[in-house]
Amino acid sequence: MTDKKNYILAIESSCDDTSAAVLCNTKVLSNVVATQEIHRQYGGVVPELASRAHQQNIVPVVHQALAKANIDKKQLSAIAFTRGPGLMGSLLVGTSFAKSLALGLNIPLIEVNHMEAHILAHFIEDGDKTPPKFPFLGMTISGGHTQIVKVCDHFDMEILGETLDDAVGEAFDKSAKLMGLPYPGGPLVDKYSKLGNPNAFEFPKPKVDGLNFSFSGLKTSILYFLQRETQKNPAFVEENINDICASVQYTILEILMDKLTLAVEQTGIQEIAIGGGVAANSGIRARLKEAEEKMGWKTYIPKFEYCTDNAAMIGIVGYLKFLKGDFTNQSVAAKARYAIGS
Repeated sequence: MTDKKNYILAIESSCDDTSAAVLCNTKVLSNVVATQEIHRQYGGVVPELASRAHQQNIVPVVHQALAKANIDKKQLSAIAFTRGPGLMGSLLVGTSFAKSLALGLNIPLIEVNHMEAHILAHFIEDGDKTPPKFPFLGMTISGGHTQIVKVCDHFDMEILGETLDDAVGEAFDKSAKLMGLPYPGGPLVDKYSKLGNPNAFEFPKPKVDGLNFSFSGLKTSILYFLQRETQKNPAFVEENINDICASVQYTILEILMDKLTLAVEQTGIQEIAIGGGVAANSGIRARLKEAEEKMGWKTYIPKFEYCTDNAAMIGIVGYLKFLKGDFTNQSVAAKARYAIGS
C-alpha cells in the first residue's frame, strides 16, 4: 500500500470494554483492552456504570497502548475512534477523548463504524494469514448484532440480512442466565456444550423470510422448556447442564448456518469471513471449517483477540480511511444507531 510509516491511535468504547491500540500501517503494535467486571453482579451491562468506567479507564488505557507500542504521541499520524453503533454514554467518552486529543495534537480525526470494523479486522497484518478476497460475505455475530453483509470493497458494503429482534450473542447470554449461569454466559454455554449431546433436547428454529434472523422466539421456548422441566424435577438443570447447553448451541448454530448457506446460494459468493464476539465460539468455528471441506467455501476466522470489541479493528479501518484522506471534523457526534454505509 505505502512504504511510509503511518501511526494510528485507535479508541474503542462502544459497550463495556475500553480499548486503545496503535497501528503502524496494517500492523498492530499494541492492543490494550480494559474489561469492566462490575457488570457481572447485575447479569448484564448497565449503561450508566459502563460510561463511568470508561471515564476511569480511558486515560490509562491510551497511555499503556502508546507505551507498549513504544510510540510518543507526537509521532501519531491520526486518531481513529468508534462513532457508533453502541451505548450512547460509552460512545460519548471515546468520541470526546479522541476529539480532544486530535485537536491538541493538531492531527486528523477519523470516525469508524463499529460494525464495519468487525468485518475489516480481517485486513490486520497477521503473519502469513491472507485477508478475504472481494467480494466476500461477512457474517457479524455479537452481543448486539447479527448481520450478513456483502462486501465488494473496503467501504462498499451491503447488508443482506440482519436480526429483526435480538442478537445471537444475547440469545446465548440470556439462555445461560435462564440456566443460572453467571454473566457473560455465552462462553460457558460453549464450554459445557462440548461435554453434552446436541440432540438431547429439541428447540424450534424460527421461520424468518430471506436472510433475516430472529432469536426472541427461541429464547422464549428455552424459558418455557426449563420452567416445565424444573417443575417436574427441581434439579433438572443441574443434572442436565451439558446436554441443555449442547442442544441450545446446536440450535443457534443451525440458524446461523442455514442463513449463511442461503446467502451463498443467492449470491454465488463462497468467500466467508466472520467477526464479532460470537466468532470466538468453538462451535461456529468448527461448523465453518466443516463447510469449507464439504461445500468448498473459503472461510476466514479472526484471532480470538480481534473477535471481541477491541481497538485494533478500529485502527485498521482508521488506516484504510487515512489512505483515502477520509477525515471527520470536531463537530462529529456519537451515534448510538449507525448503519453500515450510512
